[in-house]
Amino acid sequence: MKVTIDGKDVELQEEKTILKVAEEMGIEIPTLCHHDGLSLYGSCRLCIVEITNNGNTEIDTACTRAVEDGMEIKTATEKLNEERKLIAELLLAQAPESEMLKESLSALGVQESRFESREDSDCIVCGRCIRACKEEVGSGAISFVGRGYKTKVDTPFSINSDVCIGCTACAEICPTGAIKVEDEEATRYIRYFNTELELAECTECGKYINPKRMIEKLKQEDFAYYPEENFELCIECRRNKEMNKFADKFLAAE
Repeated sequence: MKVTIDGKDVELQEEKTILKVAEEMGIEIPTLCHHDGLSLYGSCRLCIVEITNNGNTEIDTACTRAVEDGMEIKTATEKLNEERKLIAELLLAQAPESEMLKESLSALGVQESRFESREDSDCIVCGRCIRACKEEVGSGAISFVGRGYKTKVDTPFSINSDVCIGCTACAEICPTGAIKVEDEEATRYIRYFNTELELAECTECGKYINPKRMIEKLKQEDFAYYPEENFELCIECRRNKEMNKFADKFLAAE
């Protein structure tokens, strides 16, 4: 299979997305909703490219479109750059206070939006948190709710989730910093989703560690050679325990 991207020919032995091929060629295409560890989605539209094949030209998202033999792809035409700037302004209108988003869009020369903001959060509805929770964590605690411009990410009925394990994957993968996680005493708060989780105590020192629900889920997973009791230790106590075991083995060998 042979394709051309920005005037450079490349031959492929297997099917890949346009975005993946471009990355391997050192061609940068902006993205927000895409993540290599998650399913293809294409919601933010920042990665749009111009595709010509069999005499037909169209614009599509590079993160979801697979390459086809004979494709001629352009990633940075004047038209594409203008459309990306428009898309960036629309995204920024959804999260005007997000410094993370502004930093991501700075390469496009967009730092403010001409459009009026109607949002009270920094969420751009990209779906990364939903896919991470469902596909990688296996909880499916959050999803899209509402319709049209009122669509948002939330728990069912906007109440405290009984399946969220408090792993913070949603916050870590959010491209705008909309999801905040706070630990206060024995409780982990994910206020964006009206969710609270009870934290477990380290069985050695008593320090609060991960949510109890998260620890129980980890114990159900198959972690070869990992002692189950280590899940209930803080990092410091776990490190001390392993160091003591190593020291005992070293002394016993003398």
